[in-house]
Amino acid sequence: MATSLKSTASFLQLRKPENHSLNRLSFEKSSVSVKRFTPLAALTAAPTPGLAETFSRLKKDGKVALIPYITAGDPDLSTTAEALKLLDSCGSDIIELGVPYSDPLADGPVIQAAATRSLAKGTDFNAIISMLKEVVPQLSSPLALFTYYNPILKRGVENFMSTIKDVGVRGLVVPDVPLEETETLRSAATEHNIELILLTTPTTPTDRMRAIVEAAEGFVYLVSSVGVTGARASVSDRVQTLLKDIKEASTKPVAVGFGISTPEQAKQVMGWGSDGVIIGSAMVKVLGDAKTPEEGLKALEAFTKSLKAALS
Repeated sequence: MATSLKSTASFLQLRKPENHSLNRLSFEKSSVSVKRFTPLAALTAAPTPGLAETFSRLKKDGKVALIPYITAGDPDLSTTAEALKLLDSCGSDIIELGVPYSDPLADGPVIQAAATRSLAKGTDFNAIISMLKEVVPQLSSPLALFTYYNPILKRGVENFMSTIKDVGVRGLVVPDVPLEETETLRSAATEHNIELILLTTPTTPTDRMRAIVEAAEGFVYLVSSVGVTGARASVSDRVQTLLKDIKEASTKPVAVGFGISTPEQAKQVMGWGSDGVIIGSAMVKVLGDAKTPEEGLKALEAFTKSLKAALS
C-alpha cells in the first residue's frame, strides 16, 4: 500500500492504469473457511456513520481521526474479522481494509508480503465480502476499502459498488486510477452512497491538487512521501506545507498516510494540522511478524491504544 517507483505521482491520479488484464485474480471460488466468524449482529443495528460525517463530529470535539489499515486475509480472514472488531473497540475512527492484489504498485514490501500470503491462502473478493457481511454490523466505525482497479473491473463498476454497499462499506480508495478516469467510479460511488477518497502527493502540481481535492469525497488522502507505502524514520517537514496548501484550497478534511509508523510521528502530523492519521505498514507488520494470530491480535491492541493515546 516491491517495486521501486520513480515518483508516487506516476500512479496516483496522474497516469493511466497499466493494462487491466482481468485474469490476474480469481474471484469466483475461495478456499477460505469463514466458519469461525462471530455470528452476525442484530439486523436492526444502526448503520455506521459516513466518513465525512465522522470527520465533522471529530472536528466539533477537537479530535483527530485514527485510521488504521490492515490487509484482508493476513494471516487469515478469521483473524482479519477479529482484528477489525479489535481496532474498532480500541477507538479507531475509520478503518481501512486492503484487498490483496498480485500487482500492488502503491505498496511497499510489508504490505506486498501480506498480500502475497493472503492470496496464497486462497483469499479472494467473495470471501472478503462474506466476512464483511458478518463483521461490519458489529462495528461502530465506518469501513473503507483500499483496492486496485482490476478487481473492480473484474466485477463491473456498478456491481462492485452495489456489493460493497450491501455489506456496509462506506468509503473506497483506488490508488491506480488517474483523476481523469475517476468519473465513472465517482458516479457509481455517489449512487451507492460510497465516498470515493482521492490521493494527492508531494509531487502533484498545485492546480491538479486543487482539482483532486474538489473531486474527493469523505476526505483527502495526503501521501506524505514519494514512493510506495512503508514505515519511515521520520515524516518530511514538507507535509506541513502541503497540509496548509490543501486547507487553503478546501474545507474538506485531510488525512496523512504513507510512512507514519509511531505514536510520535502521529502526534507530529496532528500538530501540523492534519484531520486524520493513517497507519498502514506498521499495523500490517504487527500482525505479520507475530508467531500466532492470538499474539498478533494482542500486539495490535497494544499498538492501536498507543496511537490513540498519542492523538488524544
